[in-house]
Amino acid sequence: MIARISGKIAEKGDNYLILDVGGISYQVSVPSAVMQRLAELREGQDTATLITYHYLQVEPSRSTPVLVGFLNEVEKEFFETFITVSGIGPRAALKALNKPISLIARAIDEADIAFLRSLPGIGEQRAREIVAKLQNKVGKFGLVRDSRQGPVKEKSGDIMEEAVAVLMQLEYKKSEALGMVKKALDASPDIKNTEELLNAVYKQRKT
Repeated sequence: MIARISGKIAEKGDNYLILDVGGISYQVSVPSAVMQRLAELREGQDTATLITYHYLQVEPSRSTPVLVGFLNEVEKEFFETFITVSGIGPRAALKALNKPISLIARAIDEADIAFLRSLPGIGEQRAREIVAKLQNKVGKFGLVRDSRQGPVKEKSGDIMEEAVAVLMQLEYKKSEALGMVKKALDASPDIKNTEELLNAVYKQRKT
């Protein structure tokens, strides 16, 4: 399994990159939302490093290995969470994720069917299935910083450290992440694990 790939950008399309890795070229599919962030973050640079989701696309006469690329593990985790919805496979998710991940997560959390229907390939019924499956499970993804600006043991330093580490992956500064986590814990002292803590951070950011 290919988990990460780094190379020179030999070609770029609307939703894919071809990376030259030591003279071998790999095509990596990239959701539009991630491609937009990649363009911002890699402006003026001709190389890229992507975390990859590797799967086999099975068709009647062949099976094709496919790489889907992300900037960090959190984006990949959202993709993997999204495809747990019945009827949404990797190919459909790749097409659908054309808006910032934080906005999609927020729409799921708020049951915004109209927003979800605006995603390519997502109709009314599928939007309702997404909400039914994922609502209240995607809070931390609403914290993703989609622009350039800018987990568990008993509750102790462990879940704080894990939550801060996730927030730093989402491009928050460590001091900012610590402040958000402490505020969430002060407001909800009964939080038991990192997932609950990140959801609490997300909800406090909405208020």
